[in-house]
Amino acid sequence: MNYKKVVVAGGGVLGSQIAFQAAYCGFDVTIWLRSEGSIGRTQPKIDNLKEEYDKIIKIMDTPEGKDPHVWARGIADAEKFDKEKCLKKVEKAYKGLKLELDLAKAVEDADLVIESMAEDTKEKIAFYQKMAPLLPEKTVVVTNSSTLLPSTFAKYTGRPEKYLSLHFANHIWTNNTAEVMAQSQTDKKYFDELIDFANAIRMVALPVNKEKNGYLLNSMLVPFLLSGLDLYVNGVSDPESIDKAWTLGTGAPNGPFQIFDVVGLKTAYNIAQQYQKVPGLFTPLLKKMMMPYNFKGMEAVLKKMIDEGKLGKAAGEGFYKYK
Repeated sequence: MNYKKVVVAGGGVLGSQIAFQAAYCGFDVTIWLRSEGSIGRTQPKIDNLKEEYDKIIKIMDTPEGKDPHVWARGIADAEKFDKEKCLKKVEKAYKGLKLELDLAKAVEDADLVIESMAEDTKEKIAFYQKMAPLLPEKTVVVTNSSTLLPSTFAKYTGRPEKYLSLHFANHIWTNNTAEVMAQSQTDKKYFDELIDFANAIRMVALPVNKEKNGYLLNSMLVPFLLSGLDLYVNGVSDPESIDKAWTLGTGAPNGPFQIFDVVGLKTAYNIAQQYQKVPGLFTPLLKKMMMPYNFKGMEAVLKKMIDEGKLGKAAGEGFYKYK
């Protein structure tokens, strides 16, 4: 794996995190964005990530920071931790990250393009079709899609043998996993290269040996989120009480609505739409116990909030207020 230049298409919650983590680990990173407005939304995320990395590194240098539940595995190994060295890497990453509106300029000489756009099939296809003729022959392309299969898009990339999925968890510096999933036309060489790349940016590479909507993490996470949302839209309870039922009852740090606010309500809306169409998501037992989910109610609630600008934590308000 000789990747040097990495391009992340999309500066959302995960796109900005992937870009910052790759830059922190020494890669030359560019974020491609569609508009000046996108730059205005992405730059504050990059600023916040620098602050977050600086903060957690300083905590890691304290006795309480040595707790495995606190330690940011994506930043350093405990036995090799050097606070000053890590802080310098953060500063270098922050100063070196580039934001670019010109797609041709962004992907010029790219070794790897990581598509991290909203879960919208048509938009992703349009992006791949626009990018395909601009790419160098060497470039490997991956999607960070949460739910959509790479086989859906392979033919639009112009290089199906170099196309697969690389999916990350939120809070990449602590929840340092990367799911690597090929599609039927992917050359195993590139699957192996992506495993190496994931390790190079301090992720734990998780091979997914068969195409599966939701991959590993979201196959477990999304039904949980939808269950919480279904309770709310059907008037069973309110978001705060549903979150407390989960966090106090299980010891988990966040409930479904706290998670929705972090990932963003546009992503939640797209997932609610997509998961209605996912075959085999629910077993017969789950269907009997929990179905049908009120997907129309979910879409209506989420669309109303999006129209009101309540997009989640990054916007200052979602299911909770942050200002």
